[in-house]
Amino acid sequence: MTLKIGILATGTTPDNLIDQYGSYADMFVRLFEQAGYGFTFTTYDVRDDVFPESADACDAWIITGSKFSVCDKSPWMARLKDLILDIYDTGGPIVGICFGHQIVAEAFGADVDRYPQGWGVGLHTYRLEKNVAELSALDGRFTLNAVHQDQVLSKPEQADVIASSSFCPFAALQYDDRILTLQAHPEFDVAFETRLLQSRRDAPIPSTATDPALVALDEASAQTDSLQVAHWMAEFLQQGRRR
Repeated sequence: MTLKIGILATGTTPDNLIDQYGSYADMFVRLFEQAGYGFTFTTYDVRDDVFPESADACDAWIITGSKFSVCDKSPWMARLKDLILDIYDTGGPIVGICFGHQIVAEAFGADVDRYPQGWGVGLHTYRLEKNVAELSALDGRFTLNAVHQDQVLSKPEQADVIASSSFCPFAALQYDDRILTLQAHPEFDVAFETRLLQSRRDAPIPSTATDPALVALDEASAQTDSLQVAHWMAEFLQQGRRR
């Protein structure tokens, strides 16, 4: 049986990049295709108040990143948090990325706010705090692109910390066997991250953050572990559905 994934789109690619790279939802579709998974997808633009009819309308769910902040407390965000809890109660599974990572944490009572140390952008490496079979070849750590000013500042009671770094202590969280969330972006490749940071240099991201990140992204060795993380996410979603 093919897994039907509902993408809860909380944002989309900037106007100057969408023609070349597609939407954030498109990037997830492309990533799973590259990893060899034949899932089907339905996208719900929840930021425009387009929501699924029920928590079991799809087999599994992905919550995307967004230009919006969880701190904005918009009405659609309150509705999304209710849906997250409904999906959790029905058994999930959900994968949340960046904004998705943060709004899940807030739905479970954690603190989410601007991070005092500023923006996290470019290639970030995270240390695994738990064993992840799909990442066993990566020597206990993985690298992804990040773009965020907000962070999860306290651990939700229901969550285990799966990965962390000195900059982002709660970089990946797992809520029982139902929800998996990551602060960084497995769907962002090096080329897209480079273009995104170039387009956001100075506004809204200060050049003191973008410029070192762009230098690292331009190195010949610059790469992410996105495909391995895609396998991790896909297996989590499939196992959740089987349960």
